[in-house]
Amino acid sequence: MSDHTHGTHEVGEIPPANTGLIWRTFVILSVITAFEFTLAYFMKAGGFRTSIFVLMTLVKAFYIVGEFMHLKHEVKSLIWAIVIPVIFIVWLLIALLTEGGSIFELR
Repeated sequence: MSDHTHGTHEVGEIPPANTGLIWRTFVILSVITAFEFTLAYFMKAGGFRTSIFVLMTLVKAFYIVGEFMHLKHEVKSLIWAIVIPVIFIVWLLIALLTEGGSIFELR
């Protein structure tokens, strides 16, 4: 009979939790969120502040997708197949929002 166990653990033994990675992810996301709150408190409202918020939200979203959905461990072509359509969708939304307001200016 061959041994069908995988890894170094015995059958039925639970591997140790990787809490260091979870805490590192928590700290990184907390620091970015704290920076967002600091900007919201100290900067006056405007397009520049909104742009910073959108950029930091996208950074957090890509980090969450990379960590929790394990996308950062995939091949680069799969990552680009996901990122490029997202970039075009964001561009489309920005174009629609900026051009959508011009319909009221034509009247």
